[in-house]
Amino acid sequence: MVGAGGREHALVRALQASPARPRVLCAPGNAGIAADAACFPVAADDVAGLTALAQRERVEFVVVGPEVPLSLGLGDRLRAAGLPVYGPNADGARLEASKIFTKQLLLKHRIPTAGAAFFDAVGPALEYLAQKPVPIVIKADGLAAGKGVVVAQTRAEAEAAVREMIDGGRFGASGKQILVEDCLFGEETSILVVVSGRDYVILPTSQDHKRIGDGDTGPNTGGMGTYSPAEVVTPELLGRIDREIVRPSVDAIAAEGIDYRGTLFIGIMLTPSGPSVIEYNARFGDPETQVVLPRIADDLLALLWRAARGELAGATLRTKPDYALCVVVAAKGYPDAFPKGDPIELPAELPAGVAIFHAGTARNAAGELVMNGGRVLGVTALAPTLQAAADRAYAACDAIRCRSKYYRRDIGAKQLRRGQ
Repeated sequence: MVGAGGREHALVRALQASPARPRVLCAPGNAGIAADAACFPVAADDVAGLTALAQRERVEFVVVGPEVPLSLGLGDRLRAAGLPVYGPNADGARLEASKIFTKQLLLKHRIPTAGAAFFDAVGPALEYLAQKPVPIVIKADGLAAGKGVVVAQTRAEAEAAVREMIDGGRFGASGKQILVEDCLFGEETSILVVVSGRDYVILPTSQDHKRIGDGDTGPNTGGMGTYSPAEVVTPELLGRIDREIVRPSVDAIAAEGIDYRGTLFIGIMLTPSGPSVIEYNARFGDPETQVVLPRIADDLLALLWRAARGELAGATLRTKPDYALCVVVAAKGYPDAFPKGDPIELPAELPAGVAIFHAGTARNAAGELVMNGGRVLGVTALAPTLQAAADRAYAACDAIRCRSKYYRRDIGAKQLRRGQ
């Protein structure tokens, strides 16, 4: 397992639950993953080091969590060494590594998405903005750890974002080219799809909460919590998403000559006129993974293995009827400056159905569990109702002791209000 976050911790636990009883290794892992699997201090972006580690440990199967190693060609290198990999090669990872590449693919294959234009100079971008209504979306082309998107509410805010990205270096090389996109309105949903060539399996639906504050206020983050299933995606709507977005997306990727074997994450806006693609990611979502995997009743390892080997045709998936809800415990100040090193005291016992997935944690010299990232923990609860899952998750969050912990108090609130 390659990676060091909450997504990877959830994947490690799900893979270990396989009847095959695999020995799971992780690089580099974190303090929580180290309690469940052997961890090796090889960075997730060290392609050569990870390949050497897999060969030295005689690994039989590699699952790649984050997007950066995929975009650097880890999948290509491992496959060249004869190792089965779950995660696309670099050509498939471009779907996340370049928002412009993805938008061009969507438009070429007439997959529903917002209109957009692309720029690498401030002047033409400002001229374009002058003709467009606000709000409008400004996106850095390259990878920006989930933070390279500005939903500008005013023209001044949009112009500032353009200048900061192209000339100000706000996102480094990732922002030297930008995408200016029409703003879509509606609710978002995350559709995770296990893909192998033209074959695929859709995983349980979920809905993420991107903004830092309650009521969807404040700046975008990597995700502050999520729940599954997202009931706004009715069975009928999921069928439409499959017909109009998932099937065409998988076929479009294959038509471009990409042999995609991994997770295709499709961010979708449910607009009044129908579902529309916001983005593709080339890996499992975080924190979506922390609620999707606990609801899968089948052997995840077997499913990913079939996908990696091109044997996914005919695969089906059984889903548990329970609801899952994940609250992300972050460091105060995230997504901007935040403290590191604050000790964390976890509850001695967790209620039934509750799991804590570590994201930004480490051990200090004294062996104490400490904060080591912006998003620190993902507290996931599984229960017969969404309200019960929320109650269990928040009770566990409240029991975590840490001086600088912060979390939203309204994860799942939209769906809970709909159910009243």
